[in-house]
Amino acid sequence: MIKVEWKLGLTFEATSETGATLTLASHDDGISAMTPVEALLASAAACSGMDVISILEKKRQTVTGYRVEIEHERGPEGTFPRPIVGVTIRHIVEGDNLDPVAVARAVELSDEKYCTVLATLRIPVAVKSIWETN
Repeated sequence: MIKVEWKLGLTFEATSETGATLTLASHDDGISAMTPVEALLASAAACSGMDVISILEKKRQTVTGYRVEIEHERGPEGTFPRPIVGVTIRHIVEGDNLDPVAVARAVELSDEKYCTVLATLRIPVAVKSIWETN
């Protein structure tokens, strides 16, 4: 279970089962933190990136630099909830004698088989909200 605790204004701190923390905030709060949408996109990029690096290592590719850039489109301003309607993930891989076929296959495997976050974004997910007071 991940616990998310309100701190102040529109700032929250998420704590994972392992004790790792992540601060999330609205840009309006003036806090240097990702928004929830940014964190979701960063999670997708990191999930895919972990897959790609792992696959390239197994294919004995020598990666010397790697970054993932993710862009998104949202529904029109003024309409809510403004869901993400499109995502583009760009993998920028540097290395010695990289095989372009191996890189393409690693990205394809992440997209189609391994990345849980991307798979989740592609399907309707049952979301249930419950509440309680103390």
